[in-house]
Amino acid sequence: MTSSPTANMAATNKQVLQRFMDIPQPDDKVQVMYIWIDGSGENLRCKTRTADVEPKKPEDLPWWNFDGSSTNQAEGGNSDVYLKPAALFNDPFRLGKNKLLLCETYTFDKKPHKTNKRHSCDAVMSDAKVKSVHPWFGIEQEYTLLDRDGHPFGWPKNGYPGPQGPYYCGVGTTKVYGRDVKEAHYRACLYAGVKIAGTNGEVMASQWEFQVGPSEGIDGGDHLWVARYLLHRVAEEFGALVTFDPKPITGNWNGAGAHTNYSTKEMREEGGLKHIEEAIAKLSKRHDAHIRMYDPRGGEDNKRRLTGRHETSSINDFSSGVASRAASIRIPRQVSEDGNGYLEDRRPASNCDPYAVTEMIVRTTVLNEQ
Repeated sequence: MTSSPTANMAATNKQVLQRFMDIPQPDDKVQVMYIWIDGSGENLRCKTRTADVEPKKPEDLPWWNFDGSSTNQAEGGNSDVYLKPAALFNDPFRLGKNKLLLCETYTFDKKPHKTNKRHSCDAVMSDAKVKSVHPWFGIEQEYTLLDRDGHPFGWPKNGYPGPQGPYYCGVGTTKVYGRDVKEAHYRACLYAGVKIAGTNGEVMASQWEFQVGPSEGIDGGDHLWVARYLLHRVAEEFGALVTFDPKPITGNWNGAGAHTNYSTKEMREEGGLKHIEEAIAKLSKRHDAHIRMYDPRGGEDNKRRLTGRHETSSINDFSSGVASRAASIRIPRQVSEDGNGYLEDRRPASNCDPYAVTEMIVRTTVLNEQ
């Protein structure tokens, strides 16, 4: 029998694996998966360390290190990069007392690595003025499932599915591609302690969305990055690939974003619409600066997505409006009617660093940076 050119030749027997995963784990041993963002600013890396006591907080675990020359974060002659524990979650794959540990990266002399966006974000979120307004973030993470050959999951190999329309929140075999991955990811997030708020099928076939939040301050970035890690891990189990590319398929197909819903205490209270409008005015004056922070390539990725078509605004112009999905900033209809709530920044790309996005929004709207 001839193997398919896209067959997973590295696939293993999960039933055999389960025999070993069922072996009782010693009470005094815990597996901790250290997770970090590599030099690309998009991809995640991980490795496991054994702890002798179940950790209750990140500070219970030691700093570690890795070969930064293999992750585009160091030169071979001085390759050690440090991992500083930052956020702790339950492990939905190993279960029990085992943990996932999101980490920051530090250089050989214990300074924040240039790819470590969390450090500066945490400093901003810890500012007394920022903490006093209690900034909340809800991020809508869109992504696309691919087959091992890079073709969208479930699409005809030599063509396209039917036009957009029936796939958004779709139901039925011809309208849904990859629901099992989405469902498994949702449950994994809940077990891990990720603040996942919901999921839905998106406008393009094989495209999905999950929402994380509302989360205050640094938690917005922490929870989204761990949710991304879990999605990649779950997709491994199904032999699928996940891409956060903002425009994975050219032509008359929607791109993918990370729409960021944002509010402060004043915005959420009675009469908050005035404060929302004031924040939008501040955001309008720093449009170009925000665009540079809203994807890993200084806006180059978003140029393919923010075209003014397919439910996007133009990358070149700032706009806002009530219930408008063609605006840079959308005020939801319900918020306009209630007179308080939140705003939605629709500009961040699906492959953005949420630390960079949330930090930039707070710098502009709370710290009044020009």
